[in-house]
Amino acid sequence: MKRGRPLKYALKLTQLEQETLKQLGRSRSEAAGLVRRARGLLLANEGRTNDQIAAQLNVNPASVCYWRKRFWEAGLAGLYDLPKSGRPRTHDDARVAVLLKKALAERPPQATHWSVRQLAAQTGISKSSVQRYFALFGVQPHRSKSFKLSSDPLFVEKVRDIVGLYLNPPDKALVLCVDEKSQIQALERTQPVLPMGLGYVEGVTHDYYRHGTTTLFAALEVGTGQVITQCKPRHRHQEFLAFLRHLDRSVPAPLEVHLIIDNYATHKHPKVRSWLAQRPRYHVHFTPTSASWLNQVERWFGRITQQSIRRGSFTTVKQLIQRIEAFVQHYNLHPRPFAWTATADSILGKLERFSKIICGTGH
Repeated sequence: MKRGRPLKYALKLTQLEQETLKQLGRSRSEAAGLVRRARGLLLANEGRTNDQIAAQLNVNPASVCYWRKRFWEAGLAGLYDLPKSGRPRTHDDARVAVLLKKALAERPPQATHWSVRQLAAQTGISKSSVQRYFALFGVQPHRSKSFKLSSDPLFVEKVRDIVGLYLNPPDKALVLCVDEKSQIQALERTQPVLPMGLGYVEGVTHDYYRHGTTTLFAALEVGTGQVITQCKPRHRHQEFLAFLRHLDRSVPAPLEVHLIIDNYATHKHPKVRSWLAQRPRYHVHFTPTSASWLNQVERWFGRITQQSIRRGSFTTVKQLIQRIEAFVQHYNLHPRPFAWTATADSILGKLERFSKIICGTGH
């Protein structure tokens, strides 16, 4: 039989309170003090004394007593810190709401978006306060991002078709992502490139001489990552047809070939359609309109641009083509396929969420 003075602020938690405190006690994202209080109250519910709880959590026994008191008075809300004393707010909720409404729904005269100083001048709120409210509510008038929604009526069917080829390619067949990167310019910098050194980056002039263009036709094999390419002076249906003939000679005859291409008019030219119709082993899969991101070769175009073309300096188109061919030859020695992980359902789900946001019905 226990003797002595009964424990002040003894706790008897409900099942819901215990579950909530256990969840807080296991959290890795909540504040450390909040997690410690939740664990302390769970120990108090087991009948531990303040001294025992303080020793286990490495805190002062008076703190444990204060936790008990706050929970006794306010329940779960007592776990959280009370508002700190200090200077009262300069701007009330109504004034902050007016500031945010102006930033989101209006535009400044003779400008496309608000700056911190412009909005501060319009509202009479200091620019530091405007900046703080922007950061607090995630308002970024100085930034924008591009998007394009496909209007293709068969968008869903085409997404499922192409993603199915990526995630579950057919047996005894090649899946080739085909496209062209047109108007690649042979640019020569007006002054020599300054090499990178310790403490400073490579320097190139902003201006250049133009020496002509070339078009890079490429077919990326999804399974292995290897690339078949040709450079042509133009990107008409004649050049595309010549590249298809080059593919036909490069791919072993017994294999079926699935071509993933976009809706560029060149790819749908009657002569191109006729050539494909005469070769039953070719199966064409068109990406949805305004959805070239589904074509993996676009990512490879980004790679060759970043690593070989963009920072180059070429005196002739021939020199540019030689650089492209050297990159392709080296790339094919150690090809790596792109790891496509997005399912058709995840893509369509993301599109649905984005559509709700731009329509104002989602968050």
